[in-house]
Amino acid sequence: MRSRWWLVLLLGVLLVLGLAGLLPAAIDPVAWQPGTNPGKTGEFARVTTIAGLTKVVDGVGQGPEDVTKGPDGWFYTGLQDGRVVRFREGEPATTVINTGGRPLGMEFDARGDLIIADAFRGLLALGKDGGLRLLTESAEGVKFLFTDDLDIAADGTIWFTEASQRFDEHRWVLDFWEGRATGRLMSYSPSGETRVHLRGLHFGNGVALGPDDAFLLVNETIPARIRRYWLKGPKAGTSELFITALPGHPDNLSYNENGTFWVALAAPRLAVLEGLAGWPLARKLLFRLPETWRQLKPEPLAWTIGVDVDGRIVHNLQDVSGAYTNITSVNEYDGRLWFGSIYMSSVGRAGVP
Repeated sequence: MRSRWWLVLLLGVLLVLGLAGLLPAAIDPVAWQPGTNPGKTGEFARVTTIAGLTKVVDGVGQGPEDVTKGPDGWFYTGLQDGRVVRFREGEPATTVINTGGRPLGMEFDARGDLIIADAFRGLLALGKDGGLRLLTESAEGVKFLFTDDLDIAADGTIWFTEASQRFDEHRWVLDFWEGRATGRLMSYSPSGETRVHLRGLHFGNGVALGPDDAFLLVNETIPARIRRYWLKGPKAGTSELFITALPGHPDNLSYNENGTFWVALAAPRLAVLEGLAGWPLARKLLFRLPETWRQLKPEPLAWTIGVDVDGRIVHNLQDVSGAYTNITSVNEYDGRLWFGSIYMSSVGRAGVP
């Protein structure tokens, strides 16, 4: 009887290995090395509940990923269906434009134009007259596949990221399973030049300029770390790891001019993903099994941290109530924190600690 079970197991293994050679896979995985997961130790041992977390413009649409405030006093966000909407408290949200793509990171420039990192179309500018124009959609002859986030320097240079050159925004989860680092950090100058500054980012995501535009931070979501790229001084043009290992996957980030970077942690690190990081063949085989076997389900948690300019954790804010979950952006305006999330159909708002 026991030998029969071993035979069944052997036949099952042979069947899977046979399918590995016969069926195509959606990914071409590589081995990668996760950093140490600090969990709830050290700087992350103390957790403060997010104060007064509430939903704003509930039901506005799926995935208000980023939130910015315009010179007109209205708040703006982009949705999965391509709409850019504006809102303010006590008034309903109204559609400003549909980009025909997926607006993600956005910010107003000094002229009052809304600059949009559109996942599918590239870097866009929405003028005060309502006209939408394309700024750039490629660099070094390579068209953007997944434009993600941006920030604007005092000299008008737009710094922005491309998360992946392998999978677009509709298939971002495949990047996590494949493990290839193909993201880029780029800039678009007022003269119209697009330059690549960093390659090989492991899902290059949020970007934020620091004090005096001396450096910027860029998140690498998959390995849960933050990189610093120097713009001024003796290190200009070089990069270094700013935080080597976070307990959650960082998405967007922003700087509040008071010395704090707000980092959105979209979800705690995924043990199943990191456990297979060194086993590319196992991940390839997994993609020949039913899709339910490889679904990544992030814990429904609201989480953001505050980091000072030296990389020290100064705030560790969470909410486990489910009122607002899986934060993808944090922006501070008028003494409040404004949250975005690709999983929600509302914008979140809370007090600044």
